[in-house]
Amino acid sequence: MEERTGGNEYREQRLENLERLKALGYAPYGRAFPRTGRLADVRAGFEEGKQVTVAGRLVACRDMGKSIFAHIYDGTDRFQVYVQKNKIGEDAFAAFKILDLGDFIGLEGELFTTRTEEQTLKVSRFELLSKSLLPLPEKWHGLQDVETRYRQRYLDLVANHDVRELFNKRIAMLREIRTFLFGRGFQEVETPMLQAMAGGAAATPFKTHYNALGCDMFMRIAPELYLKRLLVGGFDKVFELNRNFRNEGLSRTHNPEFTMLEIYEAFGDVNSMKELVQSLITHVAQTVFGTLVIGEGERRIDLTPPWRTVAYRDLIVEKAGDDWYGLDLDAARARATSLGVEVDPAWDLGELTHELYEKTIEKTLINPTFVTRFPVELVPLASACVDDPTVVDVFELEIGGCEVAPAYTELNDPLEQRRRFEEQAAGDASKMDEDFLMALEHGMPPAGGMGIGIDRLMIILSGAESIRDVILFPHLKPKTAPAGGE
Repeated sequence: MEERTGGNEYREQRLENLERLKALGYAPYGRAFPRTGRLADVRAGFEEGKQVTVAGRLVACRDMGKSIFAHIYDGTDRFQVYVQKNKIGEDAFAAFKILDLGDFIGLEGELFTTRTEEQTLKVSRFELLSKSLLPLPEKWHGLQDVETRYRQRYLDLVANHDVRELFNKRIAMLREIRTFLFGRGFQEVETPMLQAMAGGAAATPFKTHYNALGCDMFMRIAPELYLKRLLVGGFDKVFELNRNFRNEGLSRTHNPEFTMLEIYEAFGDVNSMKELVQSLITHVAQTVFGTLVIGEGERRIDLTPPWRTVAYRDLIVEKAGDDWYGLDLDAARARATSLGVEVDPAWDLGELTHELYEKTIEKTLINPTFVTRFPVELVPLASACVDDPTVVDVFELEIGGCEVAPAYTELNDPLEQRRRFEEQAAGDASKMDEDFLMALEHGMPPAGGMGIGIDRLMIILSGAESIRDVILFPHLKPKTAPAGGE
């Protein structure tokens, strides 16, 4: 059996083996193969002498002449099999010796324990289920090249057990989030991903054309405005685990296609969202990851409640000085530059202040921190604070130096919402979502709303280095430019 990687000569050899197997009556593809269970199930229910049928990928083989010890893997476990010529017959034994590492096979036989106490299947019959024409990463040692791991995630999952476990945890995290929210009476809903207007957030959308309707459409940047329509319609506790699309940059924490959890609760507010997200994240951390403390040293994150709450303005003053909000624009620019901020001359004081927050403050908020009372111009869909109409009743939950969850006391005043939309649209009527405003005018209950970045949460809870590590198929620049491209 060939064990090395790469090269057309290995593919040619495997094609020859395919023809030899076909000549011996082993069709290389197709057919279901009913199993007793997954290999992990077989191991868990192991009994000496028990008859089972199993299937998996051949990942190791040791030829001992008239017998073969091999291992198969099905994604749940790796299991030893023992093949004897006098047990399965000479022709079948000859066929088994032609198999290549990576082939999928189905086996029947009897469970026993070897002298070295390894649980093993003594094979009485096998079938070829799928012929592998290209070899797996060499000798099962794992795939190390990072770009290859991202581009060929299927090999990464086969070769690197830790990667598969990481995605098993992501799957478990999503399941636990749903279970938690169902337990609190929330209903899961679906809203459009193709929208006539890309609303609910400030971001650059992906644009497409709807041939049947003869109009341009946008991939959603957020589901917020549709979920609020459901509040108007009487759904009082809703959530959507949704895919959003933003035509913006790639970075350690950004992918243009990403997963968000958006939650809305009628008759709630930002404080009910604060309790909800703290309970949800600590529950998921404990049940899926088994701990509330992640990482070590400077990047150590302690999720133990209660979490810190601090006003946006207080963080700015703490960083830039007590006199920051009294500075004229030139002095503020000079102060920001001295603090390491690259200043755009076109920025006003509000824009300069937020750049200071994002570039110098946000990354220092390692343990969970609710940053509250943002300037109203930054969050046009949130209610103003009762004691100060220049700031809104919101929080941004920062963990590990990045934003994980913004939440609002939702604005349900249609007249004020129109005024803010008009201010944001700067006279461009095409940017006004009149359908949403009409929905608000029918009456939306007071509500709390929140979005949680699932990919970022997964980075934090798993200790992963990058968003690409927690997305099965992250976006990458094509290896070759498309026709007509530069």
